[in-house]
This record gives sequence, structure tokens and C-alpha cells, in this order.
Amino acid sequence: MKPLDAAFQPYRWAPTTVELARRAGIDPVELIRFDGNVPPLPLPSSRPATVAAALARVNEYPRALYPVLTDAIAEYAGVAPENVVLGAGGDDLILLVARAFAGPGDVVAIADDPTYSLFRVAAELAGARVGDDDPALTFCCRPNNPTGALDPLPRARPLVVDEAYWEFSGAEGAVGLIDDGVIVLRTFSKAFALAGARVGYALASAEVAAELNTRQAPAPISSLSAALALAALASPPDLGPTLEERDRLAAELRSLGYEPLPSYGNFLFVPADEPHELADRLLARGCVVRVYENGIRITVHDREDDDVLLAALAGNDAPQGRRARHLRATAETQLRVRLDLDGQSRVRVATGAGIYDHFLEQLAFHGGLDLILEGMGDLETGPHHTAEDAAIALGEALDRALGDRRGIARYGDAVVPMDDALARAAVDLGGRRASVLDLQLDPGLAKHMLQSLADSGRMCIHVEATGDDAHHVAEAAFKAVGRALRAALRPEGSLVPSTKGIL
Repeated sequence: MKPLDAAFQPYRWAPTTVELARRAGIDPVELIRFDGNVPPLPLPSSRPATVAAALARVNEYPRALYPVLTDAIAEYAGVAPENVVLGAGGDDLILLVARAFAGPGDVVAIADDPTYSLFRVAAELAGARVGDDDPALTFCCRPNNPTGALDPLPRARPLVVDEAYWEFSGAEGAVGLIDDGVIVLRTFSKAFALAGARVGYALASAEVAAELNTRQAPAPISSLSAALALAALASPPDLGPTLEERDRLAAELRSLGYEPLPSYGNFLFVPADEPHELADRLLARGCVVRVYENGIRITVHDREDDDVLLAALAGNDAPQGRRARHLRATAETQLRVRLDLDGQSRVRVATGAGIYDHFLEQLAFHGGLDLILEGMGDLETGPHHTAEDAAIALGEALDRALGDRRGIARYGDAVVPMDDALARAAVDLGGRRASVLDLQLDPGLAKHMLQSLADSGRMCIHVEATGDDAHHVAEAAFKAVGRALRAALRPEGSLVPSTKGIL
């Protein structure tokens, strides 16, 4: 094996979530990663059902899916299929292009330093050196990572333009220049939330693409990854909320005295005098950012997560109270919960399960909880799995937030009238799993959801609900359970609420 140059610096991954959480002294589920420039949740299309057919043929090579995916990418990018080269993420294609165009004794130019460090790694692995004198190849990241800038393209040819963040930029991109010595690299890791699937593609002239395909591995991506990419292209994400939140986050950072650079990506670069010290302070609050020598890079999440980061940057005391973050993932569903038992009834439930999302919203609102419960399920088979797992996920988060349950009232009850319906509920948070539920009418899954909540939350729930309309009966029942929970969750001293001294 040929030895690498002693000065060679390999690409270094960020530490794992488990390692960072251990360093911060918190549960890994409580850590928010603002350092990866990937969306906080997968797309709705990224579900087990999407890969079921590919999984049934996982014993075979994925050759049948490649032409289908290449055609879909070509249509999306506005090119011909012969202009497309598949790769295991954009990184694979960076390495491929570098070794195709450069070798020992060649020079590779890299525009807009600081930029993506893998360009240098790829050049040096190909045996070339990085410089500006008569380059055999030039790399450019646009929008640039980490600054988010959308600078003019270099005039050098051949030119590789890494457009990993192109979907967030609103720009036309460089695809119109592929017949002028330009190779465009894109990825499904960012806008399409498939970083773990490792799917990327290059767009080049037919001649260059053919040469790259000749040098590429015979099967660069798996059949499961190809199926996920096809599903994502069939239902592209709405990036509007991310762009709006990027602008809001930038404005809030400026109000705190920071000066984030203008960004055309899904992240912000914030100059800082002591970036490592700042990053350590944020890590202690459960927020992970990417650190550079002259600043930090922050991935845009949603308002709730970003507000946690802003509070940490502002130096506010860490929020006290009974909180939990929880992820529940099964073969049918993926659900994320953010819960504060001492909240102000700020609630959002978005799983796609319709009326059952509404019932959980009513329970949380009347329970005085702050709740964000979002995710997806196999709704094509009906709402059962999604509604059931949403209730289970909420119960698991409640159990986590309650801890040892010391100092709570433990018992609570409520009566809720709703038009024709009347519901009575009582709850016991003593740790015993039980549910006695009598709903005169049920729209389908209301009783089952309350049973699932009681079991996963280690609580006892009694409900009686009567009325003429199934929706009203179930909604009144959920409201009553919420009101009863509000009473049972009420702080009441510091003792374990049991004569046994243990729950």
C-alpha cells in the first residue's frame, strides 16, 4: 500500500450524539444537533413501506432501479438521462471526479476558502496538490459551506460545482453550463433529508458523464437507497418554512448582538471571537454547533428548537421544570415528541391522523402542557398504527418527564360537558398501568388511544363519556383526561405521594 503524505489530514466526522451527550452530562435524546445541515425529521416518504418492494429483492443487485432513478433525476434537474452519474452521496462523487481529472503532479484549485474540507482531501488522495497555478481541476461550493454565500462561479475549466444546498438558494444553479466544462454535484442528504441513505448525483456533459460512469463502482448505491430517493423525488419537500425560519433566526441572532452572514443555505454562519468557548457553552445546554476558527455554523431547525439555541446564546438560565424529548420509531411510524409538563398550552400535533391528532391536541391543551408531537405513519393502511403510536409516544414522554414522580399531586379528576356529550375522568399517576374506559360512542380508535396512553405513561385512567355524537363523546373524554392530568401533575410539596414511600 502506498503511504500517504505525512502532512495529509483526513476528513474528520463530528463526534457521535452519545459521545457529545456524555460530555455534556445529559441524556442523548435531549441533545439538539445544529451541526449537520440536515433537516430535523425525515420526509413523509421515508417510511418502511417505501422500501418494502426493494427489501423483498434485497438478495438481488439493484441494477433494475438505476435507470428508473436516473430518469427521475434527469427530469427533476432538466437534463437528459445520459447526463446523470449516480453516487453514494455527494462525497463519493467528489472523490470520483478528483481521481478522474487529477493525479500525481497535478494541481487542484479550491475556490472560496473556507469551504468544504473534502475537496482538499479528495485532491490529496488522488495524489495532487492544492494550489492555483494551472489547475487540472477546480472545486467550488455554491452556496458555499460554511458561509452560505452565493458568489459568482470561477471561470476556470474543468470546474466542479458542489450544489448540495442548491434547493435552498432560489438560484438557477450551474446545470446550464454542463456542456461548457462544468460538472454539477448534488445530493439527497440536505433538502430531501436522506443523509443516512447516501444518494447523490453528478450532472455533466454526455461525454464526461460516460467517462465518470466508466470509473464509478458498478453499484454505487443500494436498492433501498434508490427506492427512498425515487419516493422523495415523487413528492419533493416544501422548503418555504425552512427559509422563513432561516430569516427569523438570523433576525433574532442580530437582536442578540451577533452578525450572521447572509445565507442561501439551510444554515447560518455566525462570526465569533472565541468560537470554541462559545460552542462548549452551547453544548452544556444541549445544543451542538459546528465550530470553525472564526465562528460557528448553525443548522436551521424549527422555531421551537431554534428558540432553545437562542436562549442559550442569550445566556438565559436553562429552563427549569419537567421536560422531555422523545423519539419513537417502529416499522410503521416515526414520531418525535417535545413535552413540557409546566407549559402554557402551546400545542402542535401533526402526524396526519386527522381527528386523532385533534383529540391529542385537546388533551394536551386542557392539560396545560406544551406539546409538539410530529412525524408520520403508514396512513395508506388506515390511521390505526399512527394514532396508536402517537398516544404511546406521548405516554412515554410523560413518563420520562415525570421522573421519580416526587412532589406531584398524583390524583386528579374532571367533568367536561360538550354539547350533547358529558365526560368524567379520573387519573392516578402512581405508576400502575390500568384503564377503565366506558365511551358510549367511539369514532374508531379513541378508547384504544386512551388505553395506550395509560399503559405507556404508567398511569391509571378512568373515563365515562356519554352523548349522541361519537366525535363529541370522544373529544369530551380527551378533554376530561387532560383536565384531570392538569390536577394530578400539580406540584404538591416534595414527598413521594404514597404512604409506601415509593411509586
